[in-house]
Amino acid sequence: MASHPRKTAIRAGMLASACALMLVAPAAMAHESGYSFDGAYENGKSTHAHHQHGGEAGHLPASSKNVDVVSKLRLTKQAGRIADVGVHKGYAYLTAYYEPRCKNTGAYIVDIRDPQNPKQVAFVKTSKGSYAGEGSQTIIIDTPKFSGDVLAFNNEICDAGAKEANGGMTLVDVSNPAKPKYLAQHAGDIGEDGKANEIHSIFLWQSGEKAYAVLVDDLEATDVDIMDITDPRNPTMVREYDLAKEFPQILQSAPDNLTEVFLHDMIVKEIAGRQVMLLSYWDAGYVTLDVTDPANASFIADSDFTDPDPELQQQAGIEAAPEGNAHQAEFTKDNNFVLAADEDFSPTFLNGTTDDGWEFTGSQGSDTPQLGVGEQFGGTTVYGGRACNGDDAVPAAPAEGDAQIAVLTRGLCTFTEKVANVTNAGGYEGIIVVNREGSCGAFGMTVDGDVPTFSADRETGFAFFDKENEYDHQACLAGGDTLDGSLIPGVALGAIGDVATISVDFNGWGYVHLFANTEGKLTELDTYAIPEAMDPHHSAGSGDLSVHEVAVSDVENDLAYFAYYAGGFRVTRIAGDSIEEVGHFIDQGGNNFWGVQVFEHDGQEYVAASDRDYGLYIFSYTGP
Repeated sequence: MASHPRKTAIRAGMLASACALMLVAPAAMAHESGYSFDGAYENGKSTHAHHQHGGEAGHLPASSKNVDVVSKLRLTKQAGRIADVGVHKGYAYLTAYYEPRCKNTGAYIVDIRDPQNPKQVAFVKTSKGSYAGEGSQTIIIDTPKFSGDVLAFNNEICDAGAKEANGGMTLVDVSNPAKPKYLAQHAGDIGEDGKANEIHSIFLWQSGEKAYAVLVDDLEATDVDIMDITDPRNPTMVREYDLAKEFPQILQSAPDNLTEVFLHDMIVKEIAGRQVMLLSYWDAGYVTLDVTDPANASFIADSDFTDPDPELQQQAGIEAAPEGNAHQAEFTKDNNFVLAADEDFSPTFLNGTTDDGWEFTGSQGSDTPQLGVGEQFGGTTVYGGRACNGDDAVPAAPAEGDAQIAVLTRGLCTFTEKVANVTNAGGYEGIIVVNREGSCGAFGMTVDGDVPTFSADRETGFAFFDKENEYDHQACLAGGDTLDGSLIPGVALGAIGDVATISVDFNGWGYVHLFANTEGKLTELDTYAIPEAMDPHHSAGSGDLSVHEVAVSDVENDLAYFAYYAGGFRVTRIAGDSIEEVGHFIDQGGNNFWGVQVFEHDGQEYVAASDRDYGLYIFSYTGP
């Protein structure tokens, strides 16, 4: 170990979950130069780069209260196959995700005109190599250019090598749901390669004689793409927005981990004569805009995340920074409230220290061996460079200390390639990847490997080798993905650094917020989480216990339904300024609910829910 005076610099704040975010400095927001091909989490697509914690067998016990299962229809025997669900005029539309293989993706069309006997009537395919996931929707479009029912779904790419793989939105005429007809495929923001940018979600609305679609652009900081679909056969771009740039008031300056800012989902609703867009903008929170004129959107309000995290503190007695992760939201029927769902797949965060006093935070790689709550990992750091194919080879682990941790720098190639090159070098028991110039903060990683792998900010990489005083943050922000911008200057391959120790603490799964729908600032009134989501004993082994999506009742102002992944189907009411659970359902063998959508049949409200591992469930709430 290198000999040096004790360091006094401290990295403040706590990093949010490995599967939810990437920390960058406020001046260098998410995907500022395009989607991170290397596996960093920085847009809507990357937020679902996860697998169930504890394996697919982990689930909560079966239980039910005030909820009847009207029917269910199996659409798959493959885990993770089903994504979102929408309902329109007696038919349910469920998107077919890419898991476990990038084949036969698109949308199932199910006849639910008799809710007790759902039947699949059609399937709409995406292009080869593309898949649909979040936010499918069907509406009536009635304009001078078109009249009929239009299904929309997103296109993301699971096989970049497929010639037909393309992004954008697909619009389908489902006026006869049993015989769907493509209106437009891969419409969106067209890149230099002639293909549309991948989009993570989509929402359609009509205003007067015009119809519009808003898309979540995965590839650009201008990630709010609004298109005119008055003629759905020929969509045209209206305007692109980067909310962080155009409405900087949405950015939350403290705590310092809320810096991963991008659009994840949105809806549009006419309220008091205005077309109001409600956007879930990850670490920037929830935002409302007036889009009556889509080419000139104006700011209405945004939310802040309460610090410390109120739900974690109330249920678990743990004080920690909020994690952000604004995922999806809806207005209540009377528009007085916003119910919002934060998605967080990792209930833990990392605390790192070195033997000479440096402190840092970081994330665990998505598909590498995981540390559990209360566990520690440590070893002597050894510099391995950028570790891409074609770079100078990572040296074999030296016989230094009880264990060796390879310190790599982000840049050029995927994290999986870097980990493979460390494995080939031999002898390392862990890996820490530190950020490159142009990004600088710590980050979450989609990465496969057999060695525990963690991320850290760039300054910490310097500190491992006693060079923290040489780190220039502004110069880091101004840099980019180059060899010089990746490597730590003055540190040779194989150099021995500090002894680093990493521990894991509990900070809960994603949960629900209740906001008053006010102007200027959305006022937080209450939060809600299932008890298991705030219990460290359920940090692994029970499936994903994050909320995913909310659907508000069409008949009652205070009633709402939630898809809670392995937490099942949940029903809540607003009582005064509080959220109260009034019903729930978890099936035998567990559930994995992604989407929820209300619909009416013979004067009764029902809820369609999509189970990722099964298919369609139809529920009715029977409580007061």
